[in-house]
Amino acid sequence: MTEQTQTRLTGGSPAGDLGRRLAARRVELGLSRGEAAARADMATGYLRHLEQHPGAAPSRGALLKLAAVLETTVSALTGGDVDLPPGTGQAAPAPEFTELSRTECGDLLSTHGVGRLAVSTALGPVIVPVNYSVVDGTIAFRTVRGATPSLASGRPVAFEVDRIDDVFSQGWSVLVRGHAHLVTDLGEQLRLAEQAHSTPWAGGRRELWVRIDPFAVTGRRISV
Repeated sequence: MTEQTQTRLTGGSPAGDLGRRLAARRVELGLSRGEAAARADMATGYLRHLEQHPGAAPSRGALLKLAAVLETTVSALTGGDVDLPPGTGQAAPAPEFTELSRTECGDLLSTHGVGRLAVSTALGPVIVPVNYSVVDGTIAFRTVRGATPSLASGRPVAFEVDRIDDVFSQGWSVLVRGHAHLVTDLGEQLRLAEQAHSTPWAGGRRELWVRIDPFAVTGRRISV
């Protein structure tokens, strides 16, 4: 999602951890502020206050209503589960397991974000998270020479993305297997930088581009 789109949907820059989480989840569900407020039975101005004022302290009842409307939990909205791994909830009583088509896998990959790169090293296989973008059907990410992700160059690798919904005990995962290579052409580097959907969370100057050309893409979904 572009910054312009987020600003349009939030109607201003969210402030504070709670405000950012409220706005981000609302945007993820495609809800305007007015729609979310109406479903939570509260004034739009109050929801705007919660999203834009760091010191906002909603009641437990208001948080419960917002969590229900935003299909999440109070802990998720307040950051109480920030250090917990996903998937700690109980399994649904009647889950449905399905294989995803190549098109479905591509659509999910194109949401971008953070994926897990599996690469061989001298000490054995290693899995590390990287911010990635999908460009022309390939996976692209930035790193620095000598860092673990840079070791993917010239090797077959695996790349995985997933989303877990603890509230409804459902989620999906997509696995990409392919060949990784360094991008050495300056023009291609500039084009990748222009089309990147985020900057590396690790910070610093990470100007080494790596692309993964897939030879196999598979996925699965668990739904209720």
